[in-house]
Amino acid sequence: MATEQAEPFDDSFADVLAGVQRLIRRRLRRGQSAPRLRGAHVELLRLVAVKPGIGVSAAAKELYLAGNSVSTLVNQLVKDGYLRRETDPGDRRSARLFATPAALARLHDWQRRRAALVRQQGARLDAADRAALAAALPALRRLAENLHEEAEGP
Repeated sequence: MATEQAEPFDDSFADVLAGVQRLIRRRLRRGQSAPRLRGAHVELLRLVAVKPGIGVSAAAKELYLAGNSVSTLVNQLVKDGYLRRETDPGDRRSARLFATPAALARLHDWQRRRAALVRQQGARLDAADRAALAAALPALRRLAENLHEEAEGP
């Protein structure tokens, strides 16, 4: 009697990806003296750091969030000193977003700590597991690109 094997792309695949991300965030929160930022706050800050001057609507589109949700995030991050909002000279009704030095420092610290954590945990794996993860990276990047393209639509 043959044993039935799970499909490689069943719910467990997405669960593992989400679980790894959640555990990384949890570990990085330890020892953090600054107030905790939700995942959506960090995603918005990372986007603004990469695309300084991005508008609220464009940020909402890139993050696949409703415009009013991004406006709420922006207001919170402005209040906390992580974002600066400037009026768009081409359209006085629109705002352009810029990360503050405090936000950039926090993002840099987070990225440095995240890289160190992943390196440390990767070193605990045997050579075959490290090689398997390294070999999977191009396919995971393509999967992310496909999801992004599909979300963008035709």
